[in-house]
Amino acid sequence: MSQFVQEFTQGAIVGEPEVVEDRTSVREVAEHPAWTRLKAAVVSFRALQTADGSIPDHADHATASEHLATILPAIAELAPFFPHDAAYLAALQRDFARWERDGFGVPDFLDALNAFQPQQHRVDGLGHLVVFPMVTQNGSSSRFVEAVLVEVIWPEFIAELEAGDYSNKLFVALRFVDFTPGYDTNSAVLFPETVAMREIPTFTWGAIFQDREAARYRRVVRAAAEITKLELPDDAAAMLDDQELTEQVFVMWDLIHDRSHMRGDLPFDPFMIKQRMPFFLYSLEELRCDLTAFRESVRLERALSALPDADLNDAQRAIRDHARIVQYAVVFDRIFRFAITGSRVRNYDGLGGQLLFAWMHQHDVLHWTDTQLTIDWDAVPDVIIALSDQINELYRRSIDRPKSAHWLAAYEMLTRTLTPHPASRWARGLPEETLAGMTKGYTDAVMDDEFPLSMFYEALNKKMAAVIASTAGITGSSSVAPSVADVAA
Repeated sequence: MSQFVQEFTQGAIVGEPEVVEDRTSVREVAEHPAWTRLKAAVVSFRALQTADGSIPDHADHATASEHLATILPAIAELAPFFPHDAAYLAALQRDFARWERDGFGVPDFLDALNAFQPQQHRVDGLGHLVVFPMVTQNGSSSRFVEAVLVEVIWPEFIAELEAGDYSNKLFVALRFVDFTPGYDTNSAVLFPETVAMREIPTFTWGAIFQDREAARYRRVVRAAAEITKLELPDDAAAMLDDQELTEQVFVMWDLIHDRSHMRGDLPFDPFMIKQRMPFFLYSLEELRCDLTAFRESVRLERALSALPDADLNDAQRAIRDHARIVQYAVVFDRIFRFAITGSRVRNYDGLGGQLLFAWMHQHDVLHWTDTQLTIDWDAVPDVIIALSDQINELYRRSIDRPKSAHWLAAYEMLTRTLTPHPASRWARGLPEETLAGMTKGYTDAVMDDEFPLSMFYEALNKKMAAVIASTAGITGSSSVAPSVADVAA
């Protein structure tokens, strides 16, 4: 038995869960008349707001107050269904009332935000009513009021995984139940920093909607496999027909990814807050964390598979089985969705997908031959771990480098695998005045599309664009399995 498995099995103590069976489910709450009234009033209220969240036109204040006269009683009526959020829902009503008294200026919901602590209630199936003026990343950049009903995803094997070597007290996994227009978009996160507030507190949680991630993964990968004639392994194919399984895979992936931002030999602030740098540095950071999730999943699968099945408990068997499928998810989401999603303007997630595909192709575990994609899965783990090692070594060595030298080293590492734009100033070599100047000059010299799509991806993008666009607003309850022809039509 490996040292890792000893530590895992001895240290994984799962606390007593809250009892949720006797409560009204959040899905039942979504049918409650108070929710229907709340959602409609919020949508009407949003029409009065400007981008910063305020309602500057005094002629609109009476109408805004009328909407609040519906919103506040509806929150109060729904609050008993969420006793674990009692302090938050009370503070929320006070923040709304104060905002109205102060004349609907730029909203400040810090008190309610401080009272909302979903990370303290990670119970599978538990619901939350979330209402804030906020932006929605990859959704709306306006600080409009949003109302969202959500359900926690926290199966037993995730609880045991988090209680062992993969502790992440800030991570919350969610499933959409219902939402207002800011989430009828590509946004799949609920982050406290997006809320309108007067000052920045210490953030204690971050939530990801795994049902949306899983649903768009299933739709995109199904279409991409059809287009590229890729024969999926049986357990990877099973994900395309099982939303719940895919959600759990994404919870495991994101649990490990999220904590990885703060772990390792890091030459800089792990979240790069308030730093302006070339977008390819963000690519490497996000890919580093995804590849950490990949390599840890390989480690878990190998360690637990080496033990007799009878020696494992149910949670450990689930960890072993999900660890294998996480590896497929990381590869397919990165090379099929990330690489061709979004614009070509500083698309750091897209670049990470391009890098992973090219690395696998150049290391002979991925083949595009006779217009068919094939992958040598037995060889994939070690090849991808080698890319992870290369990025980790870049970070470790850069602890001793100046920032600009780290940037240059990162670019040189990328160009060993990817081909930059022919007009790239970085590829030709930055002039001495830029090298001797402020780092702003380095960043300004980066092209918006510094590493253009390869010919493979240009062709794939033409066939996949409609499929990817169709995933905006998708949830776990959405239809996720149309054919490519149906989506194109």
